[in-house]
Amino acid sequence: MKEEYICRCEEVTRKEIEEAIADGATTLAGIKRRTRAGMGLCQGRTCQRLITQMLANVKDKAEITPPTSRPPVRAIKIGEIVEGEDE
Repeated sequence: MKEEYICRCEEVTRKEIEEAIADGATTLAGIKRRTRAGMGLCQGRTCQRLITQMLANVKDKAEITPPTSRPPVRAIKIGEIVEGEDE
């Protein structure tokens, strides 16, 4: 049987996420810590919905809270910050 990747960035499979849930992960953050799903370049924008659907099979949807997220970081020159203050 072909593996189904839920998190393409970190190559996390459906089976790995199901195992994490069976092992007691009941939050998106818990699954992220156990499997690295959502830690790739897209920061979970692709896989978070799929993982939430998988969690909804074992937990009430109202109890599933989104994980904290951080925007992608990129280097910025000091001059860009100074120029932006006047706008």
